[in-house]
Amino acid sequence: MGCPRVLLADDSQKIRERVKELLQEDFDIVGSVQNGQQAIQAASVLNPDLLVLDISIPGLSGIQVASRLCESGCRTKVVFLTIHEDRDYVEAAFSAGASGYVCKSRVATDLIPALQSALRGKSFISPFGQGIDKTRSEVSTTPRATMNY
Repeated sequence: MGCPRVLLADDSQKIRERVKELLQEDFDIVGSVQNGQQAIQAASVLNPDLLVLDISIPGLSGIQVASRLCESGCRTKVVFLTIHEDRDYVEAAFSAGASGYVCKSRVATDLIPALQSALRGKSFISPFGQGIDKTRSEVSTTPRATMNY
């Protein structure tokens, strides 16, 4: 079996380039996009194994992208890579169908383990703040009605 196929979606070219550097030896980067609509289109066409997705991207938010992909039956595993170190965002991400949640401040240490976990059907959350553990079972998956994504 070849390298897992990864699609990157982040509005920052610098972040996309950094992620490509981190992943290039063990993963096949099949595409790189900068907004939510492009992420949906590229995921549909390229059918990657994994989507590394920012929450705060132009157009459709990362949460909206993950929800739409999940609703469409897309089998791509979504791992969020975000600046948001907040429990509400973690809960919303997993409610939208995410397999992983990585804080950009921990990209060098957490992204590859998160992608590997997703490929094994496991969940991963970067450790941060109070009361959040690395297992999905520790995170409520009830969306917050007050959050606007």
